[in-house]
Amino acid sequence: MVDRTDRRPDPEELLRRVQAGERREKRGRLKVFLGYAPRVGKSFRMFDEGRRRKQRGQDVVIGALQGKLTPDLEAILASIEAIPPVREHYAGQMWDVINLAAIFGRHPSTCLIDGLAFDNPPGSRNPHRWQDVEELLANGIAVITAVNLQHIYEKQEAVERITGKRAANSVPQEFLLEADEMEVVDAPTEALIGRAHDANMPDPRQLAELREMALLLAADVVERQLQSYLDDHGIAVRWGAQERILVCLTARSSTRAMLESGHRNAARFHGALIAVYVEQSRLDGADRARLDANLELARQLGADVHRLTNDDFVEAIIDFAREQRVTQVFLGHSGRERRWWEPRSPVDRLIDAAEDFDVRLFPHIEGQ
Repeated sequence: MVDRTDRRPDPEELLRRVQAGERREKRGRLKVFLGYAPRVGKSFRMFDEGRRRKQRGQDVVIGALQGKLTPDLEAILASIEAIPPVREHYAGQMWDVINLAAIFGRHPSTCLIDGLAFDNPPGSRNPHRWQDVEELLANGIAVITAVNLQHIYEKQEAVERITGKRAANSVPQEFLLEADEMEVVDAPTEALIGRAHDANMPDPRQLAELREMALLLAADVVERQLQSYLDDHGIAVRWGAQERILVCLTARSSTRAMLESGHRNAARFHGALIAVYVEQSRLDGADRARLDANLELARQLGADVHRLTNDDFVEAIIDFAREQRVTQVFLGHSGRERRWWEPRSPVDRLIDAAEDFDVRLFPHIEGQ
């Protein structure tokens, strides 16, 4: 039985944990208010959070504003100190750039940054506003900010398929996944639908799809935080907030059935489909051709394909599945019963070792 849950961390791993913990202690905390559509009220929620923190005695400043202010927002902002931006003129346009030097000199405990996806003019200290936020965090200043789903770079293609529109500016998803807290501004779709006069407002079906995408992204942030906690405390048990299906490929496995089933389940639960192959040295030409075709089918179905090198098939799959926080493993088998004198098969060993995920078996079918 392959078991990695009780292994002791090596000195390098312990050092990595200590250093990661020290970095987090020095770094400011990042909270993101995520909107799934325009005018859901993400900026209001962000500034209201700043007002409440100030009332609790925290040192809060405003580092960036955007757009026209509504009367209710003006009432909130009147109670919070604002650090004026640096106004720069470029190509006939005025740009408001976060005054990092002034904020560093003031060094508040929390800084409110609106318009996270804004770009800075050429020649600025940082090309993008989210990079300014990175500097604030690195200097121990907590940041509360707001962004719409349409401005997340990795989500823009999907948002464009839904709405037919693509935002000009963007923030990398990896930056948002590092947030200490992400709150979806979950305004009721009925209230947004009532703003039909707004040409930028998606229709009811589009709003439902965008809302689901935003909630899944917030779940990814929770999963990242959970995994970080497990790693820091040396907890080897793995689980995820979303379904992650691993399909084990060989030259003779029932690849199409496994991949199509995995693809359907991953799509249904908005999870990930991963395909893996453990290298084998003794494959003839026909088997190699079948394997290559299986790998290509996996790519066509959108799987993230990996090749592993390990003399022990079971050890390779177990280690990889735990590393990837897999929830299900799909595996082909011959269906033949093992006789009592025969050694245990890799399938039997894998099932015994699968403490952190489920194993689903697919009988071999000729021609698949």
